[in-house]
Amino acid sequence: MLTIQNISKTFNPGTVNEKCALRGLSLHLDRGDFVTVVGSNGAGKSTLFNAIAGNFFVDEGRIRLDGQDVTFLPDHKRSRSIGRLFQDPLRGTAPHMSIEENLSLAYLRSSSGKSPFSHISKEDKALFRERLELLGLGLENRMQQPVGLLSGGQRQALTLLMATIVTPKLLLLDEHTAALDPATAEMILRLTTQIVAEHTITCLMITHNMSQALSLGNRTLMMADGHIVLDIAGEERRKLSVENLAERFKLQAKELLDNDRILLS
Repeated sequence: MLTIQNISKTFNPGTVNEKCALRGLSLHLDRGDFVTVVGSNGAGKSTLFNAIAGNFFVDEGRIRLDGQDVTFLPDHKRSRSIGRLFQDPLRGTAPHMSIEENLSLAYLRSSSGKSPFSHISKEDKALFRERLELLGLGLENRMQQPVGLLSGGQRQALTLLMATIVTPKLLLLDEHTAALDPATAEMILRLTTQIVAEHTITCLMITHNMSQALSLGNRTLMMADGHIVLDIAGEERRKLSVENLAERFKLQAKELLDNDRILLS
């Protein structure tokens, strides 16, 4: 499904601000994989997501999605196949547009063969209402309300629905519950796992929660210094505790985890 071959990326090369963010990173995901990603601050987790999404082109290596080489495909074209959620609930939606209008934009952008200027039919609107009702937040009765009036949790739930209204080939979750209160974060995580499982979506999820990293999905990656230092799945993953995972990271990366949110979780 997703194959990344030896990608590297250096920002501001040849200057005092030069930063090598990705170093010869390779990764393969099978269809339906749900992979959690953890690592210290500056390990390259979000940079990896940006490379996959096409926010920039990598300096070296190749990226293939569902058999297609997307290495030099612009981000707006990749967005038809890749859904993404960010840590900030304010990203991913247009606050002055209604819930229905936001869903319409997401639906038309992701739908194969549809123009962004296509007409939204009554059947489409019925689909939006049906999907909103599944969130259990009452948003199906507020479809004409501006998104800017929603709470952070409601906006993140809407963004999740927008990212999956047309099933993406790949879903990128960049600490998408980190800015929410615990109860709301749990609700969003429950919706996420439900939607991913129902549609068998291939998913990469960055998390600062070590327990989540081991309990969610079927595989866990740890990153440090722009590359993957640990990749565990199956029985080996099931037997690991949070303490074991932190110790494995120390051995593989030759450093201690320095992310306070990881340590406190």
